[in-house]
Amino acid sequence: MAPAPYFLSPGEVEFFSTLGGHLLKFYRTLNQFYFDSLKGKLPAWFAEYLDLGKPRELLDYGRMNRFRRRLPGILRPDAIATEDGFAITELDSVPGGFGLLAHLMSCYGETHANIVGAGGGGIPGQFYRMVELAAGKPGCSLAIVVSRESEDYLDEMKSLSALLHNRGLPVFVARPQDLVFREDGLFLPVGGSDVKIDAVYRFFELYDLKNIPKSELLLYGNKKGTVTVTPPYKPFLEEKLVFALFHHPCLAAIWEKSLGRETFGVLTHLIPSTWILDNRDLPPHAVIPGLNIRGAPVRDWRELNSLTQKERELVIKISGFSPLSWGGRGVTVGHDVSADEWMQTLRERLENFERAPAVLQTFRKGKRVNTSYWCPGTQALKEMECRVRLTPYYFVTGEDDARLGGILATLCPKDKKKIHGMADAVMVPCATGP
Repeated sequence: MAPAPYFLSPGEVEFFSTLGGHLLKFYRTLNQFYFDSLKGKLPAWFAEYLDLGKPRELLDYGRMNRFRRRLPGILRPDAIATEDGFAITELDSVPGGFGLLAHLMSCYGETHANIVGAGGGGIPGQFYRMVELAAGKPGCSLAIVVSRESEDYLDEMKSLSALLHNRGLPVFVARPQDLVFREDGLFLPVGGSDVKIDAVYRFFELYDLKNIPKSELLLYGNKKGTVTVTPPYKPFLEEKLVFALFHHPCLAAIWEKSLGRETFGVLTHLIPSTWILDNRDLPPHAVIPGLNIRGAPVRDWRELNSLTQKERELVIKISGFSPLSWGGRGVTVGHDVSADEWMQTLRERLENFERAPAVLQTFRKGKRVNTSYWCPGTQALKEMECRVRLTPYYFVTGEDDARLGGILATLCPKDKKKIHGMADAVMVPCATGP
């Protein structure tokens, strides 16, 4: 627990306020490129990479014409604060943490007037407006459905639901097994009667569908239009390897044309170099574009086995559709592990390319900042030198409107390479500097 929020300069707040529009353009372009690839308007390998390891029935579902234009309603980048700005290491369209952030913003807002995103109804109001847009129905009844895999987030979703319920809005939290399906729609037992649900916020991962009770019925209801589920069932929008496709030199011109010069320039600066760990052999004249060792281009992933610890300032991540693809799991920081563990991880990820593709990404080192926190053991404030990850939450509340709802700062001890909500992290909302 920290005595104050994490302060950002006015310029940094302005940067994050405008970033949501760029990210929405990115998702919209990615969605279009995927379908263009299926039609032969773009290289077939664009969609093929994004479809690796997914069951055919889920792919077919996400390709239905009725869902073609649907996009996630919450966009959350992981932004590492570095010495020369920010680096977006991941994008999450099924994020946790916004219920916690809403609560923290309320708490810190009692003593700090400049909490970022506190206006416009805050996170609860923007979340509900996002769902109304997705459902196409003002005043819609909403069920936030949390799976067993995601139940660590159940309390924060209940907190968010309570805030909205206190505003007179029909918002409920449910487990999948609580839902009742009838021919005329989806219902939820509440207070002795069944409430018809218009929209479901899907707080569960697509790789976990086979373990989720009534998931087939939810898919059926969404398909028939008796209920709207958001985020959409489009696994290609939840892959980390989209960053590698963004940086692919053969696609740069069409990315820039579709995104516009400004958005393309912003994202090019923010997104670290990323490569797909594809285990297929290259022809003799080919190299892996942009990946060099001691000034020489790489043409075989096995060349990375000989890297020194300093040269291993690289990160290997499971791309998506895997229980290892979220919460800091399935992430190996090269200079934080032994040479043997690095080689083993690289070999395993290459062997699993077709079932669970992974990416290689340049490591962006966070700058050092100071924070203070309350130590229960000594009943006193302590100082900590740390590194910070900023996670802004954007809510799509209009066709071209991705509005900033708030920014959660996660501060970890400076020796930690992976910055996430670990036991010894400080988590606070962001505010404009004092």
